[in-house]
Amino acid sequence: MLLDNRGLQPPQPMMRTLTALEELETGDQLVIINDRRPMFLFAELDELGHHYETQEQSDGSFRITIRKSGG
Repeated sequence: MLLDNRGLQPPQPMMRTLTALEELETGDQLVIINDRRPMFLFAELDELGHHYETQEQSDGSFRITIRKSGG
């Protein structure tokens, strides 16, 4: 699943991401694209036990791949 959060103001990207994660099954991946590095989201993902990888894009946006844990 791909979720493009560019152009949204905080906390909308984080809220949309967490809502989308709730709909996924354990082990599924969610890819999000954000205008900025989502530091508060990272803290939430760490707390929930989800694994994620971050790639900064050439346009300055961030592509984050999140794998939902069974937590």
